[in-house]
Amino acid sequence: MLSIAHIINPVIADSTSDLVVAQPITFETMRIAREFAYDAVNIDLYAIQFYNEPRVPLPDIFQRTPGLTRSVADIKTFKQRKNLPLIKDILDTLYESSQADYLIYTNVDIALQPYFYKAVDMFIGQGYDAFVIDRRTITDKYTSIDQIPLMYAEIGEPHKGYDCFIIKRELYPKFKLGTICIGTAWVGRALLANMATYAARFKEFRNEHLTFHIGDSCTWRNETFNDYFQENWNEYLTIFQQLEMECGQFESMVRSYLLDSGDKRNIPDFDKYCITKRTVQPICEVKKR
Repeated sequence: MLSIAHIINPVIADSTSDLVVAQPITFETMRIAREFAYDAVNIDLYAIQFYNEPRVPLPDIFQRTPGLTRSVADIKTFKQRKNLPLIKDILDTLYESSQADYLIYTNVDIALQPYFYKAVDMFIGQGYDAFVIDRRTITDKYTSIDQIPLMYAEIGEPHKGYDCFIIKRELYPKFKLGTICIGTAWVGRALLANMATYAARFKEFRNEHLTFHIGDSCTWRNETFNDYFQENWNEYLTIFQQLEMECGQFESMVRSYLLDSGDKRNIPDFDKYCITKRTVQPICEVKKR
């Protein structure tokens, strides 16, 4: 039976934060999805926080990892300090805490449909060793876990950002993540670039109804913290260059997919193609696990 280790980074949220509503819903939908898949997949749920941060209350099914000991603000200088974890520190801890076949990281405000893990198991069975699942955005009228059935029922709208990553364990030690931090832009592109480099079969699942997010307030875009945004971009460019120097240049469409934005960006038709070792390839006949 396939084994999965899934980690999130819960935080102590102030009363004005969207996370006051979102986090308990995330915790509960992860519990439900784990229970739904008990006969198909072995799933361990992990939570990581800063070592000196008060513990966020969690369901008993979560395992707490050793605490984070640094943030990006301990490494670089910003106009205003914000303790944003490095994605490398989170994934390193998950890798060291588990022997699971696959590692999953999702943002702490991303809720799961009940069949999420079973779908992940089936995608892995089709031969994908690294992939991203895009969320759907539902209305922000929901406020409690009692309303989760209504959240499941809402189809929502597709979202272009990246917040759910599945990685085969044996690939992860190759990843180059530098000092990219979560909580601002470009962390998703950094993970995509590594997946597109090292995976035998990478795909972005763009239209599936597997995860959801309540509202789309984009509080992380606060102009006060623009220097975090810019520093992550600079760090991402360094990572991208390292990947190309080590493994060779990405095919032109993959390069655009990873570097460009807006109308300049070319995105593979993931209904027909996947990315294999930096190149776009037709999706062949389903490959059995």
